[in-house]
Amino acid sequence: MALDVPFAKMNGLGNLIIVADMRGRDGTIAPEAAVALNADPATRFDQIMAIHDPRIDGTDNYIDILNSDGSRAQACGNGTRCVVQALAAETGKAVYTFQTPAGILNAEEHEDGTISVDMGRPRFRWDEIPLEEEFHDTTGIELQIGPIDAPVLHTPSVASIGNPHAVFWVDGDVWSYDLERFGPLLENHPIFPEKANITIAQVVSRDHVIIRTWERGAGLTEACGSAACATLVCAARIGKTERKATVTPPGGDLLIEWRDDDRIIMTGPAEWEFSGHLDATTGAWARDADTPAQEAM
Repeated sequence: MALDVPFAKMNGLGNLIIVADMRGRDGTIAPEAAVALNADPATRFDQIMAIHDPRIDGTDNYIDILNSDGSRAQACGNGTRCVVQALAAETGKAVYTFQTPAGILNAEEHEDGTISVDMGRPRFRWDEIPLEEEFHDTTGIELQIGPIDAPVLHTPSVASIGNPHAVFWVDGDVWSYDLERFGPLLENHPIFPEKANITIAQVVSRDHVIIRTWERGAGLTEACGSAACATLVCAARIGKTERKATVTPPGGDLLIEWRDDDRIIMTGPAEWEFSGHLDATTGAWARDADTPAQEAM
């Protein structure tokens, strides 16, 4: 058992994150290790953000992302903010360029401690999300939960923010919907060949949306950054909001801007909890003595 991988247990608005330092090391975090870590209440997480040495010129690091069930994810905005905070505390550097499975992400830590992540450009074409069948209009597709004549949720907007998202618009309180029940059914619906993140969204005003998300491969989360981005671009696309708005998951507020150059900028906080070392194969781990945030990695 080799506890040779430093890690920081962090969170982004309550989205539970493990930032694992794989720099200078061969291999990856094994899916079995991820499942074992998630089974321990102390290290339960929504995503592991594994920092690797850069693979292409012009980037600082490659980021491998695992969900709590051991599956791979393409993107995690809240996790990226945690990576930036951990690296910035170590290096003093504020601006980063990462390679991820979803593409190149740029991120910056601001003087007030908030972190902005360029989440890239949204994709709306049915085969880019992807969907199993062709829809010419992805602002609202034919999908519902509940009786045909009185569906509980219906006609979601769909988009890809590096990963597939379906956003269901509701008029009432997002907490009045049994997302823990509906989420798994919708995540695994045949219309989504790569599964999907499922969000319930209530538009409060043209600059504020409240959401809850069932995250693909992770379940209910306090915050999903890419879901917040998907919600904003889908809402702006159908005229429900402006192109810049506060999106509020259960964990707190994120500021999302869909710029005129088509790129999505997400700004929010990250928080360090504790550090330790883990075995990338088994998921065995040991906690370090409590240290200040700047010593997390």
